[in-house]
Amino acid sequence: MAAGEGGGGGLLVSSKAELKRKEKQTKKAKSGGFESLGLSPNVFRGIKRKGYRVPTPIQRKTMPPIIAGADVVAMARTGSGKTAAFLVPMLQKLHQHVPQSGGVRALILSPTRDLALQTFKFTKELGRFTDLRVSLLVGGDSMESQFEELAQNPDIIIATPGRLMHHLSEIEDMSLRTVEYVVFDEADCLFSMGFAEQLHKILAQLSENRQTLLFSATLPSALAEFAKAGLRDPHLVRLDLETRISPDLKLTFFTLRQEEKYAALLYLIREQISSDQQTLIFVSTKHHVEFLNVLFRAEGIEPSVCYGDMDQDARKIHISRFRARKTMLLIVTDVAARGIDIPLLDNVINWDFPPKPKLFVHRVGRAARAGRTGTAFSFVTSEDMPYLLDLHLFLSKPIRAAPTEEEVLEDMDGVISKIDQAIANGETVYGRFPQTVVDLVSDRVREIIDSSAELTSLQKACTNAFRLYSKTKPVPSRESIKRAKDLPHEGLHPIFKNMLGGNELTALAFSERLKAFRPKQTILEAEGAAVNSKHMKGPSSQWVDVMKKKRAIHEEIINLVHQRHTNNQVVKEAEPEITSSKKKEKKGPFSGSKRKARTFKDEEYFISAIPTNHHLEAGLSVRANEGFESNRLEAAVLDLVADDNGGLRKQKSRYHWDKRSKKYIKLNNGEHVTASGKIKTESGEKVKAKKTGIYKRWKERSHNKISLKGTNSEGNAEEATGLAGGNGLRRDNRSIRGGKKYRSVPNAHVRSEIKDVEQVRKERQKKSNRISYMKSKSKGKKFSRSGKKGKTNRDR
Repeated sequence: MAAGEGGGGGLLVSSKAELKRKEKQTKKAKSGGFESLGLSPNVFRGIKRKGYRVPTPIQRKTMPPIIAGADVVAMARTGSGKTAAFLVPMLQKLHQHVPQSGGVRALILSPTRDLALQTFKFTKELGRFTDLRVSLLVGGDSMESQFEELAQNPDIIIATPGRLMHHLSEIEDMSLRTVEYVVFDEADCLFSMGFAEQLHKILAQLSENRQTLLFSATLPSALAEFAKAGLRDPHLVRLDLETRISPDLKLTFFTLRQEEKYAALLYLIREQISSDQQTLIFVSTKHHVEFLNVLFRAEGIEPSVCYGDMDQDARKIHISRFRARKTMLLIVTDVAARGIDIPLLDNVINWDFPPKPKLFVHRVGRAARAGRTGTAFSFVTSEDMPYLLDLHLFLSKPIRAAPTEEEVLEDMDGVISKIDQAIANGETVYGRFPQTVVDLVSDRVREIIDSSAELTSLQKACTNAFRLYSKTKPVPSRESIKRAKDLPHEGLHPIFKNMLGGNELTALAFSERLKAFRPKQTILEAEGAAVNSKHMKGPSSQWVDVMKKKRAIHEEIINLVHQRHTNNQVVKEAEPEITSSKKKEKKGPFSGSKRKARTFKDEEYFISAIPTNHHLEAGLSVRANEGFESNRLEAAVLDLVADDNGGLRKQKSRYHWDKRSKKYIKLNNGEHVTASGKIKTESGEKVKAKKTGIYKRWKERSHNKISLKGTNSEGNAEEATGLAGGNGLRRDNRSIRGGKKYRSVPNAHVRSEIKDVEQVRKERQKKSNRISYMKSKSKGKKFSRSGKKGKTNRDR
């Protein structure tokens, strides 16, 4: 009995230990750490050796679908852990070196040699416990040393597009058909630097069985089109910006003229913004950054600056000073602000109003984070009003003009309480700056500019750059342009209500009435009336007679136009009352008012092609959050206008006349996507893509050969991919690689003789070209110079 009990107790103990072990495993899997990804021991050891414990948000969202084999488009800011997000799944997928694969298995493309070198070192550190071979192909290094690396059959190639294309054109035996894992790192930079042509060529040389990953900070429209063409049903992961504006952020819009912006900015910083608050100022071009920097320093304010082609060391110094709160102002462009993260920001100033609503959200979303409050000040000129209306349609927020000075004088308390209630309900109120304040500060700014030769030259550069910027920025919607013309006249902004008393309000109301004053007489009539009152005769009386004759002819037409305007306004005001109660009698198309007679349609029975509630249906669409091809991709696209002259000119010239095809070809960020026969290097220089014979000389001297052959046919490409370790299975489902043992496949290195569709098409095209050439040649021989038909062999 005791023995039986003891045996049962042993079984109970072992079952408890098993349960504890299983609970521990499930706990690790649910922990959200790297343990939950099911990584191999060698890869997991490399991660632990680097000191990583918990994946970052971008790694947590992207790694599971990448390991599952799906294509991924990931968007996150610089420094969020994007490199490890694609390196860890790559190491897990490739697993170990396959010596007889005869091809590259993973390709990582970087925009600059510095980033490629950084990725190369990081790959070596993460994969230190695997035997995977990594090769680095960047410009500036010796081609022969890179030939030596490629001769070692690397599994992974980390390259810049220019140097990779140079190798592909130089080495006949090199192919990318065996690549099964492709990464476009910092893809927006790849496109903005002009590598679009190389990327399209590289994409054409890859196998269709590949897994493609695209990591970027933003998603321009050109990159979105590239992703549609190169990726298959990808997962879209977004951590790039906030999708909505924080409720703790206060939006303030000031209407003013372009030349008043400098004075308004100085007044805001000195009077409205506290000295212990940090402010981010967005301008359009780098010339405006430099101008404001010099202007602020002349006023005793020290700012930090940052723009696109600024020196990297200088950029780091300026941003670090701003983060350490040694400076309280940071002047940036949209391009420069893409990778900057300021966690505790108080204010954002849009010196130039953003041309896209998403760009506005991208800018102001940096303030009022982590439970803090903030303010976004925006300067709006008359040209920017349509963009302001587009923004509020995007935000689904109502907008109204500030009450005029006359309305405030009539009922100050009632008007102010209405405005406060509207702001509390979420409405946006836009208004003007006090003209007296703007005039005083403008005089001071003019004095500073006139006394500084540097500011004078910079002002000319700013004027030219802003003219080019206005031509290149996106156009607002037509509906907003029409609505902007009918907007009411705005008054003083409510933020300045405590500054002005009754007398100043009266003076402002008088000045506004003076601006809207339209005289009933022309200058000639007024002068003639003055002369006649003095009973004097002269040439002015002659002009008075001319104007009287003109009025006699045109007075009736002018009165008729005024009458039509007043009638139309009355009809607009009466329209809501008419539509609420429909008449029972059916009327013909020509009955009723003249306004209705012009439409030639019966409102009771007319069915429009566009439904009345199509805006609501589009917003509530089920497909709005599904799929890469639907609205999610459009919502992710964010085009940034360049901040330097070169970039602005590239964006301006969107089309180019191609002499060969005799048609206009759309440029991709100013770069040809057609075969131009040149390769762009990392430094921006374009070199001819022709063989230099370096590889041939190296092969003869070293008696070595690079055997990175890929097969041209799709079937053999799949077989090569299987050999490369994609799934460890051959086409007959027999295991090729299992554990440490590896069984070679006979004749795996022999090139396939089966032609693919592209080869057959090319041969047929050559044959047809040869036949057409021979026909044209024979036609030329049949006719002699005299025009008579020559004798053929049969006639002879």
